[in-house]
Amino acid sequence: MLQNLIKQDTICAPATAAGSGAIAVIRVSGPQAFDIADEIFTAYDGLKSLKDANGYTIHFGKIATKEQIIDEVLVSVFKNPKSYTGEDSLEISCHGSTYIQEQILELLRANGCRFADAGEFTMRAFMNGKFDLSQAEAVADLIASNSASSHQVAMKQMRGGFSHQIKELRKELVDFASLLELELDFSEEDVEFADRGKFYELLARIKGEVQKLIASFKLGNVMKHGIPVAIIGKPNAGKSTLLNRILQEEKAIVSDIPGTTRDAIEDTIIIDGFAFRFIDTAGLRDSSDKIENIGIEKTYEKINQSQVILYVCDMTKSSPEELKESIADFQEHIDDENKQFIIIGNKTDELESLPSHFTDYVDLETIFISAKRNENIHLIAEKLVKSVKELNLQDSTIVTNARHVDILHKVEESILQVEQALDNEIPTDLIAIDIRMALHYLGEITGEVTTDELLGNIFGKFCIGK
Repeated sequence: MLQNLIKQDTICAPATAAGSGAIAVIRVSGPQAFDIADEIFTAYDGLKSLKDANGYTIHFGKIATKEQIIDEVLVSVFKNPKSYTGEDSLEISCHGSTYIQEQILELLRANGCRFADAGEFTMRAFMNGKFDLSQAEAVADLIASNSASSHQVAMKQMRGGFSHQIKELRKELVDFASLLELELDFSEEDVEFADRGKFYELLARIKGEVQKLIASFKLGNVMKHGIPVAIIGKPNAGKSTLLNRILQEEKAIVSDIPGTTRDAIEDTIIIDGFAFRFIDTAGLRDSSDKIENIGIEKTYEKINQSQVILYVCDMTKSSPEELKESIADFQEHIDDENKQFIIIGNKTDELESLPSHFTDYVDLETIFISAKRNENIHLIAEKLVKSVKELNLQDSTIVTNARHVDILHKVEESILQVEQALDNEIPTDLIAIDIRMALHYLGEITGEVTTDELLGNIFGKFCIGK
């Protein structure tokens, strides 16, 4: 039903953000795109019909009713199959007036266009084989990218890096599955076409690749939404001042009164192409104040959601021994011992000299700063960026989509079941069922296996003009 719908009608929608601007773009796609546009557009170069225009050409002219000219526009022509959707398509570049856009869209609808559903242009591109499902989903990530790193990850996926890896795994599994199916055809003759030793090796390799992809989601998710960095420490250590210095604005209230920060304050900043989401938290201490204690509970929640922890300590009040004990108490609340943990020794402006023996007691990376004087704040930014760059994002396939990682878990489970079946010498026909399930799940990622409901759920999250 979905494919028939896509073949039959023509859709339109604004491709630029809502509101007034210098220029707006309205996109039209479908079998009647040129006929409908011809009803409202007259080219100034003498072109009789957009059907006669070559693909990838732009034509200047007017859009008008019998009574009035709506606007002078540029119409870009894209002919199937060499268009974004794989259909006859055009884009109308008009002046950005909201009124003009509404009038043009109304004329298009009056002449046979349907207003596009969310993501329908990209869904048509997928249905017409312009790219697979995971690449189509990367289009939404590309649109939403707000940093060089998130753009890089989305672009790599849209160009098929992740898809290629999944398709290769699926192809190898299909080849072995075919040999097992062949054995079933000759079951009475007790022959073995699939080398069980090589099959074990293949399963181990596929399982390893799938587990690496699953593990990459933690990084991919934070790259997509910004790497969360929790700023923690005791009251009056200078956490809020540090946040303000990093963000270069007075985001958090700074006060000498302990317990001023009672709720987490968050903001995102781009540093050297990477998005970092800094979180200022309530000071960690024993308190009889009910509201402050709620803030401290939220602090621990934010800590466990963070990728990096900046533990701010007041160097005028913290001895190395006391700090080591405080950190040990605090680390009992952390659910992931692999979190990056950096000590920020603050208020060095109030010291006669830096404590050279400090790092002998505290076996953690330490950066000494004066948030008040804005000294050495850049060292924190440099350390955060360096730690991300060391991950070699360009050389890795990173999963950023929750749907994909859910399916990869199912693939891993199916592969484990196949391995257990081989260990227990389960009949070949039952092993083949588990392999078919793994193939089914891999196909769900790229769209080789799909349903109308799945497509509606995925593309419904897109913006209207995409």
